[in-house]
Amino acid sequence: MNKLINKNLVKDFLLGLQENIVETIEMLDGKNFLNDEWQRKEGGGGTTCILENGNVFERAGIGFSHVIGLQLPKSATDARPELMNRKWEAMGVSLVFHPFNPYIPTVHMNVRFFIASKKGEEDIWWFGGGMDLTPYYGFEEDVVHFHQTLKNALDPFGKNIYKKFKDNCDQYFFLNHRNEPRGVGGVFYDDLNIKNFGYCLDLTQSIGKNLLNAYLPIVQKRKDIHFEQHHKEFQLFRRSRYVEFNLLQDRGTLFGIQSKGRVESILMSMPPLVKWSYDFIPKKGSEEERLYTDFLIKRDWL
Repeated sequence: MNKLINKNLVKDFLLGLQENIVETIEMLDGKNFLNDEWQRKEGGGGTTCILENGNVFERAGIGFSHVIGLQLPKSATDARPELMNRKWEAMGVSLVFHPFNPYIPTVHMNVRFFIASKKGEEDIWWFGGGMDLTPYYGFEEDVVHFHQTLKNALDPFGKNIYKKFKDNCDQYFFLNHRNEPRGVGGVFYDDLNIKNFGYCLDLTQSIGKNLLNAYLPIVQKRKDIHFEQHHKEFQLFRRSRYVEFNLLQDRGTLFGIQSKGRVESILMSMPPLVKWSYDFIPKKGSEEERLYTDFLIKRDWL
């Protein structure tokens, strides 16, 4: 093991991040998370924290996992064949918050660390992560705040990092079969192994620690807005896109399934209620149409 790599630093950060976010969301929502600790037969385990039918969130899930395996699944080795026939260790925190009020967007965040090892060869390690926002009813000031917070978090690590990670996010969270973005983006990165371990860890910590700064002001501003049933119906319809992406394209979901991960924890990102409508077209000039014309487009928000 490379002495410059400190797995304990990563694990301590991840556990502290999960704890801090859980405590903050419990204070906001007024309902406590269920803490579900689990073990993985092949090695490792984790804690899934889930809040359902809360006052603000229909479902809020945040999971920590630290798992070990003998061989990486196809979803990981297809893009990086040098990882074949290596033992692996992965740890991370992943969250998705699905709000009750349709005027609050859904948020997703993930930060993770991987090591792939083989006897007689140097370890291969990398970080990955990011966060993105999926509104149902668009407010430009919310999207600008979200992106500005992410840019502020990343600027200390290089002036072009935010733009690079934003472009990655726009490309990754795009439903190819629908030819539309999942939401208004954010930042996304994978295979991060540049400069040194400390740089990559600090960058990843900056992403994780800014989740609440990026998202909570939006929740506070929108959670008490009055809505009608048709607003809820549109939210349920748009959630179907979330499900489609996670099941058809998301590499994290595919990795979890192919590596025989814990299904309940992998699929905690799914919304509790969802609806498909055949060939839905929003009314011209409506708030729903504006989501498509003004927000579900590739755009520089800053």
